[in-house]
Amino acid sequence: MLQTADRLKKIPPYLFVELRKKINKAKAEGIDVISLAIGDPVEPTPDSIIDELCVRARDPENHRYPTDEEKGMLAFRQEVARWYNTRFGVALDPGSEILGLIGSKEGCHHFILGCMNVGDTVLMTDPGYPAYRSSILMGGGEPYNVPILEKNGYLPVLEDIPTDIAKKARGMFLNYPNNPTGACATREFFNRLVDFAKQFDIIVCYDNPYGEVLFDGQERLSFLMAKGAKEVGVELNSLSKLFNMTGWRIGMAVGNPDVIAAMSKVKENTDSGIFNPIQYAGIHALKHEAKYIDHLLQIYGRRRKMVLEALGRSGIVFEPPKGTFYLWVPVPKGKTAIEFTNFLFDKAAIVVAAGTAYGQYGEGYIRISLTVTDDRLKEAMNRIEKALS
Repeated sequence: MLQTADRLKKIPPYLFVELRKKINKAKAEGIDVISLAIGDPVEPTPDSIIDELCVRARDPENHRYPTDEEKGMLAFRQEVARWYNTRFGVALDPGSEILGLIGSKEGCHHFILGCMNVGDTVLMTDPGYPAYRSSILMGGGEPYNVPILEKNGYLPVLEDIPTDIAKKARGMFLNYPNNPTGACATREFFNRLVDFAKQFDIIVCYDNPYGEVLFDGQERLSFLMAKGAKEVGVELNSLSKLFNMTGWRIGMAVGNPDVIAAMSKVKENTDSGIFNPIQYAGIHALKHEAKYIDHLLQIYGRRRKMVLEALGRSGIVFEPPKGTFYLWVPVPKGKTAIEFTNFLFDKAAIVVAAGTAYGQYGEGYIRISLTVTDDRLKEAMNRIEKALS
């Protein structure tokens, strides 16, 4: 048998691949499974964005290698700069502080390969998005788990990170509004984060794809709004959640020019950039479809209320954080996260994500996604209420 790379042995099975296998197996057995586990919006991309793609795809010039290849076409980077200035009041140089990405997920890999050396310690939250750990391990780094707990608003207590670990750390992944907890950061936290990064010479990779998915008056924030943030790191962002473009694979890294240059060098030796028509569609989305975000928030707000009311009737009452289209739900007393996940699957054919899939501090929780149609979500809640009764 041919030998594969040792680095792959360190990487746990990817959560969502395993969930899809479980779902497909049950469906093949004729079970009507409803998955509330994966955050993939079910509503279509707005028609005007699709129309822009179609028009641009008809131009033979766009069938060649992408313009500006790995960086992303200048027009796209200029529109990203305008968006950041309009939405967050953050000024960015399209030439040196913005990099187009094939979805923000690849930015995690490029950040590690461009900025970390083998053996470097990289901080990440627990619970946290599993892809951060995989990126760290693929790059030969050492992940260090920083607990985020409900009593602290699911924000890391930076002062509690051991000094010897902070001194060793070279990078840090953070993600707010947070997947999986839905928690949101604050301006005050960003200021402390910048100070912490400067004190220990840590490069921050702040992942912000849910930055517009906010409820109950929560303030829209970018890490780069903090004074000195561009001196210590970059922010990843994406059009996936804003405009239901998950499958289009288009996003951006913005911030520190040295980090952007390092990520760009990795990218130029990895792929040839984003298909031009997709970049044109992205420009159109950012320029003309901001109103669509409000439409999505109405949909997710309605579904969020539906789930909270149904769970409340079943005795699961909690105060949800104000971001993302996920709900971080405490499991009933006497059950672990895995036990409750299996219970919902066996008794109601409902798939949710166990909190422990995101780290040891996810014990006691499950994550429910609101990215299914209203009728399927209502059916799922009816099944859950029946199972819990």
